Amino acid sequence: MAHTIKVEIDKGSGFCFGVVKAINKAEEELAKGNILYCLGDIVHNSREVERLKELGLITINHEEFKKLRHAKVLLRAHGEPPETYAIARKNDIEIIDATCPVVLQLQNKIKQEFIGESSKEKQIVIYGKKGHAEVLGLVGQTESKAIVIERPEEIEKLDFTKDIRLYSQTTKSLDEFREIVKSIQARISPAATFQYYDTICRQVANRMPNIRNFAASHDLVFFVSGKKSSNGKMLFDECLKVNKNTYLVDNKDEIDVSLLKNVQSIGICGATSTPKWLMEEIYQYITSLLQ
Repeated sequence: MAHTIKVEIDKGSGFCFGVVKAINKAEEELAKGNILYCLGDIVHNSREVERLKELGLITINHEEFKKLRHAKVLLRAHGEPPETYAIARKNDIEIIDATCPVVLQLQNKIKQEFIGESSKEKQIVIYGKKGHAEVLGLVGQTESKAIVIERPEEIEKLDFTKDIRLYSQTTKSLDEFREIVKSIQARISPAATFQYYDTICRQVANRMPNIRNFAASHDLVFFVSGKKSSNGKMLFDECLKVNKNTYLVDNKDEIDVSLLKNVQSIGICGATSTPKWLMEEIYQYITSLLQ
């Protein structure tokens, strides 16, 4: 090719500090030659899970966890409900807690809200993805009484004559959170109180404007992410809004080579659950095709 095509990896993409911490803890334990279990996928990225499996990490689900005795189990960055800790105590399981500090703080806030006294029944509301690991950990702080809403229109489930306390899953959209706050403020009865706590992780939220700028500055964008990542889905949608020529890929085999024709610049970016080495692998692959 006569002209050179620019290929660039987004510097702001890749693991957030909570995920880095969890993976470091896993690697440290495995390096000692210990048998280590992880409750659920350590990160929503199949390639990284595979890499750690090769190092010896054994991923288990909650059913398998209940049957374990005298073992070491890593709790990933998403956090766990109190019940998980109770099972560990009963079954003599040593917990290596890699819950993200931002999530831990949020769990404590919700727990304090739940056990605190209130003049009348209050609704603890969590804006988040139903069934998501982090959300299960948050709802667990309230004996499963918290109400989870995924989208602004779901506020219809709430009783506006009762007090409302609103929290958010740490990786949700700040814009949608603000929209939910406005809708509740407009509907809440004068006799009830409404307090909201913006618990969205800034390290994640700040990625949105950055990744939009990055995606807009390239002709073609490959967004590298596992299909299970909710943060990945959200950031991919942001890229798509500013650049229709954005494609979600899990690995290099998913790249449609015909897309590389007639472009001047290619951007590679990813989610908070996307390992840097995976973006680099895709970068190497694309540059080799352009030789």
